Amino acid sequence: MMGFVTAPGAEQAELRVVPANEASWADLQTVLGTRGQGARCQCQRYRLRPRESFAGTPVEERADRWRQQTDAGHPDSDTTSGLVAFLAGEPVGWCAVAPRPDQPGLRHSPVPWAGRTEDEADAGVWAVTCVFTRAGYRRRGVSRALVRAAVPFARERGARVLEGYPMLPVAAVGEELHVGSVSAFAAAGLVTVSHPTTRRVVMRLDLR
Repeated sequence: MMGFVTAPGAEQAELRVVPANEASWADLQTVLGTRGQGARCQCQRYRLRPRESFAGTPVEERADRWRQQTDAGHPDSDTTSGLVAFLAGEPVGWCAVAPRPDQPGLRHSPVPWAGRTEDEADAGVWAVTCVFTRAGYRRRGVSRALVRAAVPFARERGARVLEGYPMLPVAAVGEELHVGSVSAFAAAGLVTVSHPTTRRVVMRLDLR
């Protein structure tokens, strides 16, 4: 189980971040809720295989895939696809962090590759692709804690590099900030290495 961090603005309540397999499936579903883009996506935006689409993949199937990817409810598992944050015992946040090649949707996005020479199959590069805070718990430091925890999580599992693809705050609309904020990644030590679009940047941290 990962360590504890204190979230500024959370009335000094203890914010606990754990690998998703140490959380229950009910915890993960509580974070996403029953409405909105998070509940519809089930964190599969970057996990759909080539030629798959949301329209052709029912939400129930997307949820089943996410459950398998996280291995939720199996604390002894050595595989999972992200982190879950708890605030005063309540599940409040989710962060997807996994080897870049395990997230095939990234290959179809220009953001990670524009203006860079990168090996798409390099499993030593891990990517944070979703940082989601449960409604009612935002602006309490949850996202920052999740991104910060992603650094040792990836390093301990053999990552050589950690990347994120946050959206600039002035460009974000509604739930588009699920990719994370520049400030959250910067607080975790990642630095901007490219600016592929007017709305997105690539941030990176060498772990070795």
